[in-house]
Amino acid sequence: MSVGWSFECACVICTHVRPCFYPVTSLAAIFLMYSARRFFLNSFPLRSSRGSLKRHNSQSTDTVTLIEGDGIGPEISQAVKDIFTAARVPLSWETVDVKPIVGSDGKTRVPQEVIDSMERNKVGLKGPLETQIGKGAVSLNLTLRRTFNLYANIRPCKSIEGYETLYKDVDLVTIRENTEGEYSGIEHEVVDGVVQSIKLITREASLRVAEFAFKYAEEQGRKGVMAVHKANIQRMADGLFLECCDKIAEKYPNIQYNRVLLDTCCLNITLDPTQFDVLVMPNLYGDILSDLCAGLVGGLGITPSGNIGENGVAIFEAVHGTAPDIAGQNKANPTALLLSGVMMLHHLGLRDHARSIEQAAFKTIREKKHVTGDLGGKALCSEFTQEIINNLQL
Repeated sequence: MSVGWSFECACVICTHVRPCFYPVTSLAAIFLMYSARRFFLNSFPLRSSRGSLKRHNSQSTDTVTLIEGDGIGPEISQAVKDIFTAARVPLSWETVDVKPIVGSDGKTRVPQEVIDSMERNKVGLKGPLETQIGKGAVSLNLTLRRTFNLYANIRPCKSIEGYETLYKDVDLVTIRENTEGEYSGIEHEVVDGVVQSIKLITREASLRVAEFAFKYAEEQGRKGVMAVHKANIQRMADGLFLECCDKIAEKYPNIQYNRVLLDTCCLNITLDPTQFDVLVMPNLYGDILSDLCAGLVGGLGITPSGNIGENGVAIFEAVHGTAPDIAGQNKANPTALLLSGVMMLHHLGLRDHARSIEQAAFKTIREKKHVTGDLGGKALCSEFTQEIINNLQL
């Protein structure tokens, strides 16, 4: 029989002893939660080294791991490769297959080939990956983030001249903690019909992403950082996240710092997005809010994304879906993956090439002569790609 009462427990989210009001069936449920916490921390340890947006500017040719992805992934990846070749970017590609491997223990793993490639190259570009929805489905995107400890997701959302939306002059960046929160994958069934999902927030991960956000703002000449939270409801979990943001903010007196409730942020960002600059937040909030911000500038089809991890590892990606309905029909828009590639070039120190490609892409969109259907035109992916190549200033 399930009973709800208040008792003192060691919460799986932190090590503090506090009152818990969650219904449990027996001490076995408490042991299960504790074991889940230990499993997560042992499986995906947090290390103290810091990633960086900047990498050494080598005169030699860099090799980048390419994960083409599913659906339209191969065709938009080819478009990016064609544009990079035309722009004379000193890169070579190492294409790998990221189809998951399920071990004898039931855990989903990234193929060793992918791990070896990323360990060699440190930097990757990834097309969209399909994730099955339903019980037992494991997100490959989440698996990649955990495998390479990609702790910070960066999503710049900026209005593109010539592509009209309801909003103008949008220029903000969402930075999302990428390894824990509600996406920790710690779930269990308490009793039949009652499922518990654990939100994991740790001091080390929160300090790490906060430090990254402030450092990013400083390096990019941004004026402010805003911490997005729900500490009024989740006082301990989001309270710890805020405490860490507050502490890091003291190290950056030239960066304006504020806190904002998630719901208030969503309301105000749809009223006037120009009042926001850099937003830093826990995992689930970042997943939702970054997509909302992408909608302000035209959607995921034109929004780049990058994931920064430990030891210099970084994966840049298109965050839109696989679009199986148009896969193989030469109709896909490669802009999101291309602009993610531009972010990657900045990361590699190839800034002139990055600017050249970005300017050619924006000119193509602005002129509207040869753009894909989602951008208001009738051009095929290959025609859109060729127009970008024609607009390159070498």
